[in-house]
Amino acid sequence: MTRLARIAGISIAVSLAVLALKLVAWRLTGSVALYSDALESVVNVATALMAAFAVRLAAQPPDHNHPYGHAKVELFAAMVEGGLIVVAAVLIFQEAWAALRHPDLPARPWLGIGMNALGSGLNGAWAFVLLRAGRRLHSPAVLADGRHLAMDVVASSGVAAGVALVWATGIARLDPALAVLVALYVLWSGVRVARAGAAGLMDEAPPSAVIRKIETLLAQHGTGALEAHDIRVRMAGRQTFLQFHLVVPGDMSVSEAHLICDRIERGILQDLPQMVTTIHVEPHGKAKPDAALRLGT
Repeated sequence: MTRLARIAGISIAVSLAVLALKLVAWRLTGSVALYSDALESVVNVATALMAAFAVRLAAQPPDHNHPYGHAKVELFAAMVEGGLIVVAAVLIFQEAWAALRHPDLPARPWLGIGMNALGSGLNGAWAFVLLRAGRRLHSPAVLADGRHLAMDVVASSGVAAGVALVWATGIARLDPALAVLVALYVLWSGVRVARAGAAGLMDEAPPSAVIRKIETLLAQHGTGALEAHDIRVRMAGRQTFLQFHLVVPGDMSVSEAHLICDRIERGILQDLPQMVTTIHVEPHGKAKPDAALRLGT
């Protein structure tokens, strides 16, 4: 089992444990705000299951039907996760509206807050692990799961504070009003997660810092070539694809040009191990001085 698969499996267990704690908190108090938090945890379980499926499929090697691999499945998973989060927001809105029409004070608020805090603490610790692992392993699905849990911790903290405020003031309508705020936050987070998945599916370019790093590496390892132009970079799940035209002297042999390409590819992989590089070699007559990266000769 790969490390990503183990992480995804643990995410399912953590999500189920947090869901159980928050359901108990809601049942103990009857608080609509705590209900909204528990409903968000139901989504956490669903997204953890989705992430587990995605990382297993993404780890499969390229095949005849998928010569570039299966990494983009993680981007589909992120979009589905975002959609599930939006659905949760709508359900919270519905429950909050009903409670606003017939408000009631939560029972045993401090016991419910305590159970909720245990679940939030567990979520916070695991979100930290997921975010670190997702960045290190370049996994969009794990990153989306980590961001979602981090947002859930923030929302849960607000819910706990709100329930305490309801108890202190005795204003019953504050409970469903707080649930509405949670729903708005959940809606925003769902759109954000879905947008990140869509960006990858649309072959969005990586951050400008990555582009600058690539240009630096080309200049560093491209000795013997004249320039690089038509540099294109796209992200696809854990992998990033780079392609460009490499201009070499017209009298250079194929073997010499090939050695330069090998040196460039090795140099890029040392710093950017997830990069898949394709180089098209051209003679000096194909140079584009106005839109090119000059290389050392």
